[in-house]
Amino acid sequence: MKNTFYKLRASMRTTIAFVVCCVCAASSLSAQSKVLENLKMPSKLLGKEVNYNIYLPESYETSNRTYPVLYLLHGYSDDNTSWTHYGEVKQIADKQIASGESTEMIIVMPDGGVSWYMNSADGSMPYEDVFVKELIPYIEANYKARGNKLARAIAGLSMGGYGSIHLSLRNPDLFTAACPLSAAIWNSDQMANMPEGQYAGYFDKLYGGTKQPGNGRLTPTWKQYSVFDLVETMPAEDLRKVAIYLDCGDDDFVYDGNVLFWSLLRKKGVRGELLIRNGNHNWPYWRSALPNVLNTVSGHFHRQ
Repeated sequence: MKNTFYKLRASMRTTIAFVVCCVCAASSLSAQSKVLENLKMPSKLLGKEVNYNIYLPESYETSNRTYPVLYLLHGYSDDNTSWTHYGEVKQIADKQIASGESTEMIIVMPDGGVSWYMNSADGSMPYEDVFVKELIPYIEANYKARGNKLARAIAGLSMGGYGSIHLSLRNPDLFTAACPLSAAIWNSDQMANMPEGQYAGYFDKLYGGTKQPGNGRLTPTWKQYSVFDLVETMPAEDLRKVAIYLDCGDDDFVYDGNVLFWSLLRKKGVRGELLIRNGNHNWPYWRSALPNVLNTVSGHFHRQ
């Protein structure tokens, strides 16, 4: 009888241990970060749905807290999946958060097409309005987003770098920081003298300018979205609301524009920095830049 009792007690301990292990394993499996792909946001302004990917941090499903949001923009000819597939956003964010260098955050990766994230001159692509008036309110209504300037940041590569700058400058009360990577930016002289084929391929319909080189390219739409013109003409009190952290490779074709823009930012006293590293206009460079982006915006998020 005594031996039977000990056997039963040992069996119960084994069963309890097994149950505890199962619960812990289930908890571990459920508490993982994830990227949801090709989700749809209805857009009245575009008359169609806009695709987006979203990264949700490990504690998202089990916590009642709200999270800061980083809007991460893709480059020309890419889409909402590019940062997930080529930029390894989940792996990098998981590593930075686990190390304590970055805070938990939601990362939204919308499909911007070839819009340059602006309202086009002909009105056919009002993407800035979509982003500001539809996407941000949609994310904050449907996810556990904190929903204030100090909990929003924006970053992007190439075309998305340009978008991150002009969206933050034109909407200085929306974002606590912008982190453009290899930003595709040109000043008025560079735009006016850009080779005709390059200009026609990217910008003539967007800005409504002439294909031939010259000041005919410097249209009202260009002046509304030129990051150089924006900084030159913005009220000082609005510039003080902006922080811009540029990162560009020393072999990148947009290097000159980034250096010129940084000189203007310094002249105007805009917060931020210019980081020049060895590299070019490619995914290895942008992947290597993403940890610093996450750490930088985390520093701003922690100021709340």
